[in-house]
Amino acid sequence: MAKTPDFTKTMQDMMAKFPVDTSSFQDAFKSQTLLGERMAKVALAAAERSTEISAAWAKDTIARMGELTSTKEEPAEYAKAMSDFATASAEMAAEHMAAFAEVAKKVQMDTVDLMLTAGKDIASDAQKATQKATRETQAAVSRATSAASKS
Repeated sequence: MAKTPDFTKTMQDMMAKFPVDTSSFQDAFKSQTLLGERMAKVALAAAERSTEISAAWAKDTIARMGELTSTKEEPAEYAKAMSDFATASAEMAAEHMAAFAEVAKKVQMDTVDLMLTAGKDIASDAQKATQKATRETQAAVSRATSAASKS
């Protein structure tokens, strides 16, 4: 019966003739993880600030509710308390929504800054990898030509 030839050694030899430098992949991985870490910090800071704004808004609303529920002498005072509560609620909503908008604006600015920085880093890494590959290719061609001319 015919045996299937084992190409393991042949493949290992062939791959050894074409070495691959994985440092560029490692550098790219490091760059990506660093970008991910920075983006996570931006997102977590925004979430923290948003939570603070929400808590302050709730606290202010609860404090206003206390004023609204207090006993009044005259029935007209209840209407005035409700009107004051509605006015204060509208003002609080505007203030807190402006605070949320500031958080969103900061996140946007930080994200754009990170992406621009990452783009520059990636372009620089790609240029270095290309230059290195060019040098290695030229060296391999030089070795091959000098080996062929000696034959």
